[in-house]
Amino acid sequence: MLKKIYWIFVVTLILFVALFFAFLPTVVDRNMNRLQPDPNPAISQQAKDLHVRLRIVDLHCDALLWQRDLLQRNELGHVNLPDMLDGNISLQAFTIVSKFPFATKPIDVEDRLDLITPLAIAQRWPVKTWFSLLERTLYQTNRLHEFAEKSSGKLRIITSRSDLETYFDERKTNKEIAAGFLGIEGAQVLQGEVANVDVLYQAGVRMMAPTHFFDTEMSGSAHGIERGGLTVVGRQMIKKMQQLGMVIDLAHASPKTIDEVLEIATGPVLVSHTGVKGVCDSPRNVSDAHLRGIAATGGVIGIGFWPQATCGSDIESIVRSIRYTANLVGVDHVALGSDYDGAVIVPFKAAQMIYLTNALLKEGFTEEEVAKIMGENAIRVLGTILK
Repeated sequence: MLKKIYWIFVVTLILFVALFFAFLPTVVDRNMNRLQPDPNPAISQQAKDLHVRLRIVDLHCDALLWQRDLLQRNELGHVNLPDMLDGNISLQAFTIVSKFPFATKPIDVEDRLDLITPLAIAQRWPVKTWFSLLERTLYQTNRLHEFAEKSSGKLRIITSRSDLETYFDERKTNKEIAAGFLGIEGAQVLQGEVANVDVLYQAGVRMMAPTHFFDTEMSGSAHGIERGGLTVVGRQMIKKMQQLGMVIDLAHASPKTIDEVLEIATGPVLVSHTGVKGVCDSPRNVSDAHLRGIAATGGVIGIGFWPQATCGSDIESIVRSIRYTANLVGVDHVALGSDYDGAVIVPFKAAQMIYLTNALLKEGFTEEEVAKIMGENAIRVLGTILK
């Protein structure tokens, strides 16, 4: 009898493990990265003609977190290379999530159980990524490099101003290529060591946010307990990033962190994905004063596509946030920060980016203004910062 119970237990355990590895990542991905019902708007001829001429840049997506081949069209998620090409997205920031707390209530969240660890295990990431945030990050950077190597030249990785210029020169005559650059959500990946900025830079990372959903050794988060500013080590990190030509991303940063970064910034800074308090008064969103401060550096604000950023679930809510920001600080400081594949529900995916072009024209933006919002502003900032 005991032997029978033992074998039942063993078989049950094997089945559980098999199901865990085979189905959990797909189930989680499918449920967390969804689309609103397709609005299927009537696209004007003006929008069609303009859209193919745009250089579109999205400053934030978390696609590297998920177990997908980004070179293949996929029913899961929001971003892959074929969809980028269909949507005429020229340049996509691939931002890396290394740690995500179990509870994410704004303001009083603590650094609790990490949800990325079980996802990494379920997706069969190397064992070293289970215990090290730095290794977890480097694994994701390597994934993008591997995708680029296997893409037959269709996916490029931007790491320098020269890369940026060469790529866009080539894309004038070849729209069948797209590019990405690497960013990081939260400097917890440094594990308290400023020297690890160099490690990440060598891995191709060109943008980093001091915080994500919790306070780090570097600074306070908008969602953290202390919500303080830059630490001594955090100031060293900012200085190092500016020396290397890395983009400082103030997404998720506490108000005090934003203030202190703006005080010591020597060039443009940006917010890769956010809403604005003037439209959607969330603790996560950026105040008018900080919008003005970021614009004063020459930087941009990447307007998010998800409901918690815009207080709406449709394209019009995104446009309202864009219009508000443009009216407040000028159209030269507005950009896109979708948060695609960031466990969010959005009104359209990468392949449907023309929906936004159409909506901006409908709102009354000129073609030149639409071009700036959809990518030219972000390209200007990247060209200024990268070395």
